Amino acid sequence: MRIFKELNIDFMGKRKNFYVLSAVIILAGVVSLFVKGVDFGLDFKGGTEVVVRFPRTVEINELRGWISEGDFGSIEIKSFGTDTDYIVRTDQKGVGTAISDRIKDLLAEHFPDQGIELLQENRVEAKIGSEIRRDAVIAIFFALIGILVYIGFRFKIIFAVGAVTALFHDVLVVLGLISIFTGLIPGLNLEFDQAMVAAFLTLIGFSVNDTVVVFDRVRENLKLFKSTAFEPVLNKSINTTMSRTVLTSITTLFVMLALLVFGGEPTRGFAFAMTIGVFTGTYSSIFVAGALTLDWTKSRNAKITF
Repeated sequence: MRIFKELNIDFMGKRKNFYVLSAVIILAGVVSLFVKGVDFGLDFKGGTEVVVRFPRTVEINELRGWISEGDFGSIEIKSFGTDTDYIVRTDQKGVGTAISDRIKDLLAEHFPDQGIELLQENRVEAKIGSEIRRDAVIAIFFALIGILVYIGFRFKIIFAVGAVTALFHDVLVVLGLISIFTGLIPGLNLEFDQAMVAAFLTLIGFSVNDTVVVFDRVRENLKLFKSTAFEPVLNKSINTTMSRTVLTSITTLFVMLALLVFGGEPTRGFAFAMTIGVFTGTYSSIFVAGALTLDWTKSRNAKITF
């Protein structure tokens, strides 16, 4: 299915404007990361987490007042998808289920005749959290190295460098926007946990797939138009693959938006990261991966052949 039949946009002629746009977004994200940081979840920082269900709606401020009576140190309370379910986190770990039992007993004092249901309990040691952080960084690093090797083998090394640079761009943009939006939108849980790591690995795969499709068309067109300069070939390749790119991005975006709106508290962080990743992955395939490849050939006065 083609939604653009005779598209002829000079994408590469506008690349410097988009370099500036990317630099501004990344810079804003880096500043936010240094100032605000990200909200690490229990998986990374360690502690105790319980999900409790109340027999009626409870205000978070009221619930926070009850929990503070137990001297649990640093606590965090958020709604968990419904008006009666709440997630309570503390940096205390205790022995066994001691902390979660104390939380449940304390809350039960305010509902003596009605049961409070403990839906979920998690306890993570700080050492385990640090290991998960390290493993998450290693996973993303080796994913990028693997992509660099694959694209370098399948195409040319400059294509691989452009593609991996685009992936770094995507990761920085999404990470920066997560930091910026953390705490700004009520009900949007942007904790950096294992689900968020999965989102980053997924968006890397999504972005590189789009880049490979463009590069594959570039290779075909370079064989067909051997006497044509690289920039027109690159523009033609992007234009002819735009229908596929837009359709893929839109269908993925619909799924992510549905998950973001209707998926519930635990999946909203994943859906938010992937929603941003759909936009930045499509954008970077054109204005980062392709544009960097073009600028390299111009700076070296090189001719790419297959």
